[in-house]
Formats: sequence, C-alpha cells, structure tokens
Amino acid sequence: MLSGNSWRNDLDRHIDFPGAETDRGILLDIDRLSFWYGDAGQKAPTLDAVSLKVLKGEVVALVGESGSGKSTLINCVIGLHAGHDTRVEAEALRFQQTDLRDLSEREWRRLRGRHIAYVSQDPTGSLNPLTTVGDQLQEALRFFHPNLGRAEAKREALELMRKVGFAEPQNIYGRYPHQLSGGMNQRISIAAALCGEPELLLADEPTSALDVSVQKQVLDHLEKLVVETGTAMLFITHDLAVAADRAERIVVLQHGHVREEGPVETVLASPRHGYTRQLLAAAPFLQDIGEPEKDVGNQAPEKTDSATGENRLLNIEGLEKHFGDHDGSRFTAVGGINLHVDRQETVCVVGESGSGKTTLARLILKLTAADAGNVHFNGYDVRHLSGAALKQYRREAQMVYQNPFASLDLRYNVREILCEPLRIHGIGSRSERRGEASRMLDLVGLPEKFLERRPGELSGGQRQRVAIARALITSPKLLILDEAVSALDVSVQERILELLRSIQQELGLAYLFITHDLSVVHNFSDRVYVMKRGEVVESGSTASVFDAPQHDYTRLLLASAPGQLARGKVENSAAVEPERPYGPAPIVVAR
Repeated sequence: MLSGNSWRNDLDRHIDFPGAETDRGILLDIDRLSFWYGDAGQKAPTLDAVSLKVLKGEVVALVGESGSGKSTLINCVIGLHAGHDTRVEAEALRFQQTDLRDLSEREWRRLRGRHIAYVSQDPTGSLNPLTTVGDQLQEALRFFHPNLGRAEAKREALELMRKVGFAEPQNIYGRYPHQLSGGMNQRISIAAALCGEPELLLADEPTSALDVSVQKQVLDHLEKLVVETGTAMLFITHDLAVAADRAERIVVLQHGHVREEGPVETVLASPRHGYTRQLLAAAPFLQDIGEPEKDVGNQAPEKTDSATGENRLLNIEGLEKHFGDHDGSRFTAVGGINLHVDRQETVCVVGESGSGKTTLARLILKLTAADAGNVHFNGYDVRHLSGAALKQYRREAQMVYQNPFASLDLRYNVREILCEPLRIHGIGSRSERRGEASRMLDLVGLPEKFLERRPGELSGGQRQRVAIARALITSPKLLILDEAVSALDVSVQERILELLRSIQQELGLAYLFITHDLSVVHNFSDRVYVMKRGEVVESGSTASVFDAPQHDYTRLLLASAPGQLARGKVENSAAVEPERPYGPAPIVVAR
C-alpha cells in the first residue's frame, strides 16, 4: 500500500543520520529526559534523566515494574504527556531530525499514525464502542491512504485481521468491541496501529491479553513487519520471556531510572544491576515448562477428581450459553461444560482469546443467564438464587476482572473503592471499614498514601492490586480471577501469587484462575481445564496436562510458550559484549 502523503515524503528527503550506519540510523533519540507530575520543585520526577535510542528496524524492549515510568515515557514520545500540571525537560527528544519538544498539536496529529503509531495496554480506550471493528479498520485505512476505495479498504482490513490472528475475519468484521473478548479487541488495536505503515511502533503491553499461541502469531507478524519494512518497535512489557525472545536490546527501568541497558544476550547472561537480577530470578522462562519442578516443598499435594461431598465447593454440569450475532445467526460461547472446584483448591482455565473463559466466569456468578446446565455453590443451586440469597452468594464468590480501569469507579478514591463492598454488605462501622481498607491495601503491597488516590492516578499494575484488595475485603470462599495478574510485571506477579497462596492457606479460599499465562498455570494451579471455542478439550492435574498433553491444542499452547528463544540466546551468547553502532550502553548506577 502507498500512503501518498507528501508530508512524509518531504520529511524523508531531509533525514540524515550523522555518526550512524546508513542502514540502521538513529530513529528515536532520547537524552536525559525528566518528567514531573505536579510541581517539579516539590515532587520527585516520574522519569529522571532517562536516555535511550532506537535504531531504524530495531526492536527494543522496555522492562520494569508497575509504576516505574514506562507508560509515561511512551506518552512523551507520542505527545500524550501534556497537561496543566506536568513538566518535561530533556537534552534531546528527537524522532529522525524532528524535535518532539517543540511540536504543535497540529504537527503531532500529522506525525501520529503515519510515522509513530501507538498500541495501548487497554484496547477499550482506543476503540469506538458505537462502530463495528471492521468499519473502524476501514476508516483508518482510508484516512492514511485516501486513494483506497471502500471495497479495497475492506479487503485490506480483512487481511490485517488475518495477520493479527483471526482465522475467520469475516465473522469478526461486523461485530462491535463489546461483543469481543479483551484479547480480540487488543488484536484489532494492533491491526489499527499498522494501518498507517509507521516507521516506529510504540507498543504498551501489546500482547499481555493474548494467549500464547495467538501471542506468538502476532509477534511473528510484527517481527516480519520489522524485517520487511524497516519499522522499528519500542515495546513495554512486564513479560521478560517475550522481551528476551523478540527484542535485540533490553532497557530496564525502575523508579524512573534506567538501571541497565544492553543486548538481550548480555543482559540475560550477565546482568549488572541487582534489580535486573531480581527480575530474572522471578522470570518464568528460567524454568523449563513441561518438566517437573525439582523443589516441590511449597506446592500443594496433587488433587484428584475423587473429592466429593463436603469438600466440593463449586460444581458445574452441562453449562451452556449461546449468543445471537448481528446477522441473526447464533454462536456458542460456552457449550456443555463440566467443571468443579474443591475447597482450598486452585483450578486454572486456560485457552485462547474468545474461547469462552470470561463468559464462563460470568455464568458462574449469575452475571449472565445460562441457557442450560447447573451451577452449584456450597450445595446451593446458583441459577435459582435471587434477592438477599444472591447478594450473599456474590459476597462469598468474588471476581477480579481483567481490566481494572473499567471495573474501578473513576470518581472514587482507593479508600472509597475498598470500603464500598463492606458498606453494601453492612459489614463493620465506618471507622472499622476504613481500618480494613488500610489493612487490605498493605496486604497487596501498596503504601497507605494510595488510599487518597483515584484509579486514573495509578499504573495498570497498581490498579489491579487495588482490584484484588477489593475482592478479598469481603472474605470470600471462592475468588474468580480473570487474567488478574496478566498486567503485572514478573516480580510483582510473583509477590501477588505468593500473597494469594498464603491467604488461601490461612483462610481456606478456593481460586478459579482464568488465564492465558502458562507459567501461572504451571506454578500455581492444582488442576487445569483447557478451553477452545467454548468447549473443554482437556482437563486433569497440572502435572499430567503439562507433562503428557493429550490434545493437539494443548500441545500447541505448550510449544508456543515464550522464553524458548531466550534460552538459545543465552547459550549462544559471546563472553564479550558486541560492538554498538552508537557507542556504549548507558548504565545508571542505583542511587
């Protein structure tokens, strides 16, 4: 496709890359970038003298814990950082030869999409809920490529949808965002970002909502795009396995400081900073998925399917849910599922985006009415509960949603968010509720000062921890976690999982984990159900499913798990760090 954009052509004629190789010139140059929210004289900067470069056609991964400033850095590069209470300072902030510090909003609009594209962590914020996803892609294509006719734009949109993992895009084209899963919407967002054929793609957790097989497919396509078009990519990820597999260089960010930067092989084999070593120690890809754990001291005894009677907490038989499509047809979201969870057991449901996992969770909580089947919780038939009995059930069975920004009331501060469930269920006095809110926040690893903050002032990982605290505050018997740790970096994820494990042992909680993260399944669950297209294709103990998978789809998931390329990079890395085209990597020592 040709954009026919004269501004791009004019920009390209004046590009020069002094001091760099002709075929890998410096595309993005950031030198000592600092950023403040609020008064710069009163607050520590969110970013403190951050420097990094991205070469043409290079893939750079920005890795760091929740709240480290990763998204703020991306916002500075795409021009979404400006506000009445913000301040930016930088020695250099350049894209090619364009100084990004001095652009007007009109110039930013011409730059975005055509030259620098952005994929956000939350696809619901970038998609129009009133327009079908196909029409949104067609609109973006015709905006960037005015010579495209409607029919040609539709063909291009369908092709983009295929490239990001939709096997039958014609069945998705006419649907609205609310009719798709979070992972499916994220793939549409990635397709939209590619419409303008940008030179630099900024991706904020672009595949965190995708199952491993689709994640691999999307990343394979992005990698192919980099090779064929010279598009560079700077992507934020908390998944070190993905970063290690796909990036040429890794930049480690902590508390707004660059702690370490270098080629993937060097950072993995010889990390120089303690924080990098901490991240690597917590990284799932250092464990060999598919092989039994050597240390089983912290693992619960393997559960069997024989537990019945008083030990059975949740029992599902023949559960079905069908939805009508826009053309009058019907499709099966959940088709005749049988599943059970025992007390103090952790069960994981794993499967591709759109396989019906979230619909299953909503059916269990009676947030969506089932068409057939039975759900029994603690001996009661959930489908016949109403009024006070249904309210009590939802106190005992809580859910943590995939997207905390959508599930938390943006008008409330964290204290009000945590106190609300207690108030609704009539638990405690006002002072007791406030005290419990403080205790819960500490339990999930957030300081007390966060009680006065609103969700918009928190990072994605911090919001998710607040959502987990809110779910735990009513002392439930069953916690359903819909991708509840997918937005967290590996070190925070490890702490949250350890927290959930200790709470489970103390309170006798049962967990139903909905996840695409095989490392969570492998290290945390007693049993696993594998879903595909609304059906359970395999189930059993975690060890048996991982060590001897019976279904082709399960084998595909295990073969697609990230981190396998990284192992090869470490094994083949040279002892001497390779020469860089623009000088030595900046290593900032912890202060």
